[in-house]
Amino acid sequence: MATYNKRGYKAPKPKDENVENEFNEFEEVVETGESTTAEVFDTLDETANKTEEWVAKNQKVILGVVGAIAILTLGYFFFNKFAVEPKEDKALNDIYQAQTYFNDALAATDTAKDSLFNLALKGGEGKLGFVGVAEQYSGTKSGNLANYYAGMSYLQLKDFKNAETFLLKFKSDDAVLGAMAQGALGDVYSELNKVEDAIEAYKKAASMNENDYTSPRFLLKAAQLAFLNNKKEEAHKLYTQIKENYEGMRESMNVDAYIEMTK
Repeated sequence: MATYNKRGYKAPKPKDENVENEFNEFEEVVETGESTTAEVFDTLDETANKTEEWVAKNQKVILGVVGAIAILTLGYFFFNKFAVEPKEDKALNDIYQAQTYFNDALAATDTAKDSLFNLALKGGEGKLGFVGVAEQYSGTKSGNLANYYAGMSYLQLKDFKNAETFLLKFKSDDAVLGAMAQGALGDVYSELNKVEDAIEAYKKAASMNENDYTSPRFLLKAAQLAFLNNKKEEAHKLYTQIKENYEGMRESMNVDAYIEMTK
């Protein structure tokens, strides 16, 4: 039989005491929820009003900060455009001749090598050498690159102290060039009889850009230096690393014999 709700009709509360208690708790939760929601919106309105008041009160300061950021951004742009970029172009022009001397020295006979490396370092034909470019154009890409070439040139001339100085100044995000510089630093420390520093430099160079060219080359240098200085345990680990990771490379030739010798 159908039933109809009359206006003002309220459902009777359950007679069961437990059910009645649950019903009362439900009503309290609903009432509390409505109250909490209202409080949240009141709090948000109050916070928004305070924020508006703070912005209005500190409007000059805010505009000043925004203006300062805009001025700094524009200043950085114009500095790069009219100061850094022309300096980079000039440095690139100056370093070109020094690089030419350097490349000629690598291909020259022993009698001509030293003079060409010295020209690369000190300059010629009205152009700066690597040392001058590194000093005069410090902070530019070419100035940084000049540190690398200067270090490599001094290494060829067996001036290991200066080689160390310039190689340490060189910083590069290029993995290959960074590895080559670190490996050259290992050569410098080896020549200066800084065995521990040399081994660490070689190991770092091998891990900077793991590939079949530089990595086994510098691992082998580290292993040989360790072996020659009676560091058999470390040499054994390095030779094993070459065998496991670079088998078939030129550096892995006779590596089994070295592994046996360092057991």
